[in-house]
Amino acid sequence: MARGDQMGRQWKVIQTLISAHHGKTVNELVDELELDCHPRTVYRDLEALQTAGFPIYTETMDGKNLWMIMDSAREKMPIPMTLSELMSLYLARDMLKVLRHTVFYSSLKSLFHKIKTSLPDELLSYLKDLEKNIQIGHRPYKESGELRNTLETINQALKSSHYIYIRYHTMSRNKTSTRTVAPYTIWFFDDSFYMIAYCTLRNAVRIFALDRISDLEVSDQVFEKPDDFNAEDFMKSSFGVFKGSILRVKVLFSAEVAGYIREKRWHASQRITDQENGSIMFEAEVEGSDEIRFWLLSWGSNAQVLEPESLRLSIREEAEKILAQST
Repeated sequence: MARGDQMGRQWKVIQTLISAHHGKTVNELVDELELDCHPRTVYRDLEALQTAGFPIYTETMDGKNLWMIMDSAREKMPIPMTLSELMSLYLARDMLKVLRHTVFYSSLKSLFHKIKTSLPDELLSYLKDLEKNIQIGHRPYKESGELRNTLETINQALKSSHYIYIRYHTMSRNKTSTRTVAPYTIWFFDDSFYMIAYCTLRNAVRIFALDRISDLEVSDQVFEKPDDFNAEDFMKSSFGVFKGSILRVKVLFSAEVAGYIREKRWHASQRITDQENGSIMFEAEVEGSDEIRFWLLSWGSNAQVLEPESLRLSIREEAEKILAQST
């Protein structure tokens, strides 16, 4: 049996026992978790978890041998968190590697060190085995090490509600300009850091990629952030980071990729309608055309843009350029 299957099964068993205040028999665990194994296998799992230091015990009630988590351990571990919280936090470390070399990751490393030093050796060994069998993959991401000072300065301005002066390079225009901005929030999206701020040059809220800020200085001038500003609401119409006019997009995806499109939530406004031939109709209202254009191009001929006409022509022009370069 694969070690990963065993660890996954034991994880389910622990979660069930944590929520079962009156305990479970081995047969109940097999049935409720729909485990494809013999009850003896689950019994061996429970014994292995006991040996690993998990606070599991048995008690006979009404002729049944019930397995339980100790009440004291159900609420707290050696540090003030539940067993479930500890396991989830320990496994989440790989997801945070994109923050390496930042003040955030330094604090996380300190937290994980405290967790390690508070755990018995047997439990720590078990969690390390669990970590080996569940790996987190990462897409390409920006190195954030050089942003440490930038993040700290912006965070200082956020807490004190002070404007900041920045020099910012706009990639689309390939120009650098000086701005005075009121930072509203630091936004982490798609493994990159951004600042959502009111820009006095544009007289509007704008998004700034932190790695394109070359200089910044906290001003003496104080600003007042609107009470009704919410970063999630501000960004919810965007397909990614870019902002722009609202587009009502209508795309026909072929049957070959319909399953991939259907299994994810690509945008908050999306609507998917099944077609008779197995294809699907994808509709959404998004801000800006650049990011959804990049996304649609990634699906190649399996994505047919029906609306708007401007997006359809833009993708057609891009396809013609690709064809011309390949001949």
